[in-house]
Amino acid sequence: MNHGTIRRRTIAVLTALLLPLAALTGLASTAQAADTSATATFTKTSDWGTGFGGQWTIKNTGTTAINGWTLEWDFPAGTTVGSFWDANVTSSGGRYTAKDRGWNATIAPGGTASFGFNGTGGGSPSGCTLNGASCTGGGGPGDNPPSAPGTPTASQVGQTSVTLGWSAATDDKGVKNYDVYRGTTKAGTVTGTSFTDSGLTKDTEYTYTVRARDTADQVGPASSPLRVRTTGGDEEPPPPPGALNVGYFTEWGIYGRNYHVKDMVTSGSAQKLTHINYSFGNVQGGRCTMGDSFAAIEKSYTADQSVDGKADTWDQPLRGNFNQLLKLKQKYPHIKVLWSFGGWTWSGGFPAAMQNPTAFAKSCYDLVHDPRWEGLFDGIDLDWEYPNACGLTCDNSGSEVMETMMRAFRAQFGDELLTAAITADASSGGKIDAADYGGAAQYVDWYNVMTYDFFGAWAAQGPTAPHSPLTAYDGIPADGFNSAAAINKLKAKGVPAQKLLLGIGFYGRGWTGVTQSAPGGTATGPAPGAYEQGIEDYKVLKARCPATGTIAGTAYAHCGNQWWSYDTPATIDGKMDWAKQQGLGGAFFWELSGDTTNGELITAIHNGLK
Repeated sequence: MNHGTIRRRTIAVLTALLLPLAALTGLASTAQAADTSATATFTKTSDWGTGFGGQWTIKNTGTTAINGWTLEWDFPAGTTVGSFWDANVTSSGGRYTAKDRGWNATIAPGGTASFGFNGTGGGSPSGCTLNGASCTGGGGPGDNPPSAPGTPTASQVGQTSVTLGWSAATDDKGVKNYDVYRGTTKAGTVTGTSFTDSGLTKDTEYTYTVRARDTADQVGPASSPLRVRTTGGDEEPPPPPGALNVGYFTEWGIYGRNYHVKDMVTSGSAQKLTHINYSFGNVQGGRCTMGDSFAAIEKSYTADQSVDGKADTWDQPLRGNFNQLLKLKQKYPHIKVLWSFGGWTWSGGFPAAMQNPTAFAKSCYDLVHDPRWEGLFDGIDLDWEYPNACGLTCDNSGSEVMETMMRAFRAQFGDELLTAAITADASSGGKIDAADYGGAAQYVDWYNVMTYDFFGAWAAQGPTAPHSPLTAYDGIPADGFNSAAAINKLKAKGVPAQKLLLGIGFYGRGWTGVTQSAPGGTATGPAPGAYEQGIEDYKVLKARCPATGTIAGTAYAHCGNQWWSYDTPATIDGKMDWAKQQGLGGAFFWELSGDTTNGELITAIHNGLK
């Protein structure tokens, strides 16, 4: 139940994964095939000019399991494969061969297996074969891809949404669905000939194209483009509802995740947020210190990357995330920003700092109010994982340490915002019982209760369980490990309901080697993830492993031999309804980059709290 399980082993590799999405091209390519039992699709996940990130996804489209796979393809001269994962990759000249790793050799009907690599050069794959057959499993000679759909037209154009319609494509075997692209980004897939794209930015021009996909998953040519501008002009966006919608923005997200402050604008998320927690500052030597100064105050942004469309200059006193957040606050004055300190990785400094709480609070106040970024921060968020308990490190400061810390910080910060991210372990004698969160509540504006990461593939053999269950259920692996139990225990300890925010994870946790669709199955280990095994962003999972059921208010998905759990817009709507019934102050989420490009999870929280 911590932010850091998302980060633990990611920071060291982020600088090796600088993959700018702004340069992303050629999202998917396939080849005509005669084998109808499986397809293989190549995705260029990112492109940074001299190199790229690539992923192959093999899908079993047949009715029997695939036991073992070999994928081959050609790259042109100058394009090579470097590091790779989840497959054994060899080459001869420009011909590459990838074989399964054993644990991912079996693909059930309808299931998928993926592997990835980093490459150099700018070429695209050709001559793809899967187990000796061409890679789209199209159905043999005569099975042609569909035609281009008609040029889309726009109706109901608003500040943040556009409804599109187009005439149907034709295909000799039948059209299955349509992929709608906003620029080079897939905005959605529909079975009909209309689509509403939401979460857009007012007074902004977008370009849309549509591609048809047939029953063999062959993709036809794109329609002619449509350019449309949303309404809005110079009007200020309406403020969000009274309930709190707090999102964490990760400092390191500008690297491998390529998520920047402007993405809150282009996704339509900014106008739906009430507060942003900038994470993380460090706690070391008894004081608050900056985390990554380059990301925070030095990185230079071009005009197209900047919130206000103005490029940074070499001699301006403040650049980086802090300058972009100041521009965001100018554009959306309702947003408040807090600097969050600690987190899983950097919580180890809290015990030493609390040897002198007054000096600790003063150091944090001075850093938060540094004149270089005057006006940026509206308060501070303290993320100690965990006081008088164990996280990455253990603390035995005593149960009163939480109240002592918050009293010192309230005295220093006055009427500014003071919040804390806290455990959701409601087990008997667990982490909620270890510290006096009730006594500390008189000093805080609210608690971010981390009601996620209850279960995950750190228990490599399972049982599979949703990582963010709202309530208990028959067969749940541990008592007190659910959101309702945590909220109820905190209320019982004297924390007012309006000072509690329900936590939502914008990611899933998963296992591999799972045959049982329902929760409670056995596994062989963590499922593969982009940055860490056993964890993946919602924006990836919604397409890669769509939800197949719900339990305890959370979705789960069984695809191939993988089992994942995560929240969807529908389950978030249910959780927000529950939060309102409980009289909670709202919700918060970890973290912004896990959402879709149109901010559908943030929108679900926003709409659910109305």
